[in-house]
Amino acid sequence: MTPKTLTLAALLLGTAAPVFAEGDLNLYSSRHYDTDERLYSDFEELTGITINRLEGNADELAARMLAEGVNSPADVLITVDTSRLERAKDLGILQAIDSAVLEDSIPENLQDSDNYWFGFSQRARVIFYDKADVTPPTSYLDLADPSYEGLVCIRSSTNTYNQTLLASIIENHGEEVAREWAQGIVNNMARDPQGGDTDQLRGIVSGECEISVSNTYYFARAIRTEVDGLSDGIDMIGLQWPSQDAEGAHMNLSGAGVAANAPNRDNAIAFLEYLASDQAQQYFSAGNDEFPVVEGVALSPEVESLGTFIADDVNLSAVAKQLPLALEIFNDVGWK
Repeated sequence: MTPKTLTLAALLLGTAAPVFAEGDLNLYSSRHYDTDERLYSDFEELTGITINRLEGNADELAARMLAEGVNSPADVLITVDTSRLERAKDLGILQAIDSAVLEDSIPENLQDSDNYWFGFSQRARVIFYDKADVTPPTSYLDLADPSYEGLVCIRSSTNTYNQTLLASIIENHGEEVAREWAQGIVNNMARDPQGGDTDQLRGIVSGECEISVSNTYYFARAIRTEVDGLSDGIDMIGLQWPSQDAEGAHMNLSGAGVAANAPNRDNAIAFLEYLASDQAQQYFSAGNDEFPVVEGVALSPEVESLGTFIADDVNLSAVAKQLPLALEIFNDVGWK
């Protein structure tokens, strides 16, 4: 069975309308990875449930669910980063669920404290550097040291990964330290923030910067397959696992929750429980170079090649509550 897919752009332009079969699983997804097709087809084969998928930008999907209200056909919202999951909860478009499978399988710090959302894959946000030219900072806080002035490439303050990273620094170290850190990063930028995570890594290859911050799966992808402007220079880039003698490496999530008005609630819970299975967890790593959330699941060779590290086990539900302050700090220090 093939998932029925509609693009959000087509819907917004009025060229298509969502038609979802009763009793199926209606998935609103902002994960844009072709490799996820295997997750969906395997679930269909295991359960006989057909997935009908609506894809689009996370904020647009959330706005659509809010506008659809009680008539929304959405059963599950799947998206990336804790910040978006928490915003979906705050908008009232998710519902709390009880699932012993999810609560037992997924570490407590990687799920919402009220069971509105659950993390299913992790990405470490770490420091990369030019191995020939610089000794890298060993912690997130050291990245703001004046000795690195003019050397750092990092994404904009509108990026959800950076928002959650700053929120985690607030949670781990307090507001004053977080403000000093954000100001230090602005002072150390090699260029105004631009592009995505891959572009920060490309900046090292091109010589625009000597240090960058990126999620690990962008780097692992460039090892596994050809990424223009990056793979050819991958050997010059070193990876520094940050804060290994302190809180550990910051992990952000890809996760999902059951829609507030899910017409197929049981199917929705079944899908989330499937995402926590060893089969699905292993595919998150093999298909998209992410880290599983379930302990003991094997990593892909490319992810395993990144080495072992200590991950920050801060509760991401608590981190999410620091997001408004993180946005305030970004604005106050002039992080574009």
